[in-house]
Amino acid sequence: MTAQPTNLKTAQRSAHAYSLIDALLPELERIYLDLHAHPELSLQEVRTAGIAADWLERCGAEVFTGIGKTGVVGLLKNGDGPVILLRADMDGLPVKEKTGLPYASQASGVDRFGQAVSIMHACGHDMHVTWLMAVMKILSETRDSWRGTVMAVFQPAEEIGAGASGMLADGMVKRFPKPTVCLGQHLVPLPAGQVGYRAGTAMSAADSFEVKMFGRGAHGSQPQNSVDPVVMASATVMRLQTIVSREVAMMDSAVVTVGTIQSGLNENVIPDEAILRLNVRSFKQQVRERVLASVKRIVEAEATASNAPKPPEFTVISQFPVTINDEAAAAQTMDGMALHSGLVPLHLPEPLTGSEDFGLFGTAWNVPSVFWLVGGTDHAIWQAAQEKGEPLPVNHSPFFAPQLHPTLKTGVQAMLGAAFAWLE
Repeated sequence: MTAQPTNLKTAQRSAHAYSLIDALLPELERIYLDLHAHPELSLQEVRTAGIAADWLERCGAEVFTGIGKTGVVGLLKNGDGPVILLRADMDGLPVKEKTGLPYASQASGVDRFGQAVSIMHACGHDMHVTWLMAVMKILSETRDSWRGTVMAVFQPAEEIGAGASGMLADGMVKRFPKPTVCLGQHLVPLPAGQVGYRAGTAMSAADSFEVKMFGRGAHGSQPQNSVDPVVMASATVMRLQTIVSREVAMMDSAVVTVGTIQSGLNENVIPDEAILRLNVRSFKQQVRERVLASVKRIVEAEATASNAPKPPEFTVISQFPVTINDEAAAAQTMDGMALHSGLVPLHLPEPLTGSEDFGLFGTAWNVPSVFWLVGGTDHAIWQAAQEKGEPLPVNHSPFFAPQLHPTLKTGVQAMLGAAFAWLE
């Protein structure tokens, strides 16, 4: 008898695991709809974390809660072998949902700035949680098909860049086994059923901070007695737009966005301060440093030009590293995904301008990490948008509404295949 190739034997062993997905889909759909209707803001994911922890316990995993405040880690041990970290982020966004779906979120809460806000899963984290829950259940029921340890990480606060760093600061590296590889995936508006990835630089770095600019208040009829922070802030916003257009080389790229301007409460009162919240995106460290230095220079110069009574104050809100996929690990992961799941991952030509804190796990343990994308847009809608040249609702849009099927199944297939690419 001729021996079967190892990869064929491996694929046959994982076939039983994939046969369980369809039977699990009705339960996964109920979980997803519930999570979508009950989003929670960053570091407030108590309900979601509880759902994940209870599920992991039923899967026979060793469960750890409260990591980095609301994070959950589950260890599913099955003999000697590699340790595979699988990550799903849990938090929603301060967005008012406008999808019109019957399970649309009606949730509200108070954000990190003390503001009353509506809450929505506008970035797909509800799908991420459901995918990882499904993979853990299937792996727990097919222990004869793999050996090793699976570390499921349900991470809080990805949206504000505090989740991965918070879990790591809470001792993850010392408390849990060193992974062989860190794996993660994200829902995006690609065609449903499609998986995309990029080796090397995959996503941009992001730096967000708050700037407080100081003026001198006065009566609206007496501007000569004031230093008007509204004018100061307005001039600053306009000047900041010249950084990318005049200070970043054509072959490089960066984005500077002022997402918030706050100043004053009354039309007839010149206030005494203004607040700007800014976001900077970049791919290269040299470009990042130059843009951030330019932002600081311009803000301070505009304050000086306005005769501000004191210099502006800068407060860091969040920082995300560049997401880099290890090339050898990405090749192994995508080859394994194709072998086990039948999905054909597409190599994306350009990195995304969005940002992630997922890469901090691999950096902390000094191990490779791989992050890929799963499409969730109805093919007809995608095709119509392409033909008309119209944009689709993207992540963080109040209209972001992934197609439930086949997106739910595709994400499970992709993550399961990626895990089997590494498990013995």
